[in-house]
Amino acid sequence: MHTYPDAHSVVSAMAPDEPVILNRPHAASRAAKFFTEHFPGKVLYAVKANPSPELIRVLWDAGITHYDVASIAEVRLVRAELAEATLCFMHPIKTRKAIAEAYHQHGCKTFSLDTMEELHKIVEACRDPETGAAANDLRLAVRLRVSSEHAQLSLAAKFGCDLTEAPSLLQEARQYCDWLGVCFHVGSQAMSPFAFVQALDRTRAAIAEASVVIDMIDVGGGFPSVYPGLEPPPLEDYFKIIHQHFYALPVAYNAELWCEPGRALCAEYSSVIVKVEKRRGDELYINDGAYGALYDAAHVDWRFPVVALADDLRDPLMDFAFYGPTCDDADYMAGPFPLPADIKAGDYIEVGMLGAYGAAMKTGFNGFGDAEQFIVADEPMASLFDGSRKRPEADNVISLR
Repeated sequence: MHTYPDAHSVVSAMAPDEPVILNRPHAASRAAKFFTEHFPGKVLYAVKANPSPELIRVLWDAGITHYDVASIAEVRLVRAELAEATLCFMHPIKTRKAIAEAYHQHGCKTFSLDTMEELHKIVEACRDPETGAAANDLRLAVRLRVSSEHAQLSLAAKFGCDLTEAPSLLQEARQYCDWLGVCFHVGSQAMSPFAFVQALDRTRAAIAEASVVIDMIDVGGGFPSVYPGLEPPPLEDYFKIIHQHFYALPVAYNAELWCEPGRALCAEYSSVIVKVEKRRGDELYINDGAYGALYDAAHVDWRFPVVALADDLRDPLMDFAFYGPTCDDADYMAGPFPLPADIKAGDYIEVGMLGAYGAAMKTGFNGFGDAEQFIVADEPMASLFDGSRKRPEADNVISLR
């Protein structure tokens, strides 16, 4: 993959008519090293955030050895790229065939669940196909439903057992494994460390009621990145408060602490160059959109940083909305996206911080979706890891205990 200095140089060399994805391996590597050096436990990469094989190898080289895979396709992908990686099938609802293939063919031993039905499905799928003997090396994690009130995108509705259901499920799961964990997810882009305090309080209650030995606590994802209008506290504050409350849990003395960052590891990895095809007042028609890398900008009103790549634009910034290239009115991104007021058809825009979900969600709807990819050497438009955001001198994070 060819490397360019920055987006301007790509436009100068290519004058592309299709969107171009720019990847920054150094940014993903830096994020991974930050997590492995500062998070007080094991770091899993949530592959669904961006399943790029190139990115997966970058993260491995930076020290990420465990991967949260949420489908059999992700299991196959990571195993094909990384023969020695530890795969953890953390989707709470899986087909029996997917479980069996993951366990018997790809060496996946760790599975999450949130119902008795799923527990028994896992146990049966992992039996020895010749003798029928139950697997003796399963590592099971019961997913608890927790609040997403501090997150920008809720993950509280679909998965997780209630606090009233968790004790009996933990007790039953303990019968089938020698290694039992509790996992949860506070929602995507959690803007306060206290999201994890509330979740760990629920975890404490579930474990105490179950009275079983717990070998692992997985605090999931939710670790934020930085976007326009979304300036999170330093990640060190999240790590500190998680560490404090983990040690107050009634778990085994050697219990492990896990996390599953997706967005935080890969948001800074990618940006996209789009071309303005038409201007109508404060609306720009561009060649990527709701069915491409800008899915979140359209469907959840996510704001991404933007910069015009033309050197001849001189007017002050004004706010624009975007229309994507398809024939669908829903291909609309309200923004606002601040760009020079004299921007026009034929100009190029770089949209940043699309490494998480954006670059991974491009489709071929309406015949659009092609995008070349290049590596660029410059810094992402925003970063939690490049040293530009300074921690306050006084640490204002306190324990709620």
